[in-house]
Amino acid sequence: MTKDMLWRGMLAGILAALLATLFARAVAEPQVDHAIAFEASHEAQEHAHHDRHGHDEDEGEIVSRATQKGLGLFTAMTLYGAAIGGIFSQLFAYAYGRLARVGPRTLAAMLAMLAFLVIAVVPALKYPPNPPAVGQPDTIQIRTAAYFAMLVASVVATIVAFRVKAMLAERLGGFDAVLAGIAAFIAVILIAGALLPGFDEVPADFPAALLWRFRVSALGIQALLWATIGLSFGLMAERRLRRA
Repeated sequence: MTKDMLWRGMLAGILAALLATLFARAVAEPQVDHAIAFEASHEAQEHAHHDRHGHDEDEGEIVSRATQKGLGLFTAMTLYGAAIGGIFSQLFAYAYGRLARVGPRTLAAMLAMLAFLVIAVVPALKYPPNPPAVGQPDTIQIRTAAYFAMLVASVVATIVAFRVKAMLAERLGGFDAVLAGIAAFIAVILIAGALLPGFDEVPADFPAALLWRFRVSALGIQALLWATIGLSFGLMAERRLRRA
């Protein structure tokens, strides 16, 4: 069953990636274009200042903007969707009949919502996505490392929450054990957020509305991606398990 679920998960991930790409082109990429225009205007002013002092101009872009939001975006989203869809299918195969006594479509939807919370929402609370022109080039490595550290902390917090819930289920009952697991999750996230560094690199004159729209659209891409994976894979898994 694992192999059957794997290709179904990858197919669901590719379908989700296609929808997410269309959403990104329609909603997110215009915000990126506005941010790039803002950045370009500032760079033009800096170049004019440098030219007056005899500095050379920078080289052109390596990959064109049309390629970035066209073939590049489609390729990246497809590979990402196939990868997380395959991982999602293996998580489903492990959880089915073990973690929750529910149907395959319900379980897939629950796992997708949990994945969206753990992978997209929680790390974004500490390190929200930023468009071009936000963030210093000198700190990109430490910002990337800090983001992935927060992502790992979110996954660890989820595992801790399930362990706490399992250990206290008989002693406290199901409902109170769930509350204890949620409390453990929040505690781990708060500790990780306090230990990891913060970054405040938004330019003072950067449009607040543009920053908000970009972050909402970035979160919307993740929401659409995981919702499509959960619903489409749940439907395919149910048909496969019904035949079995």
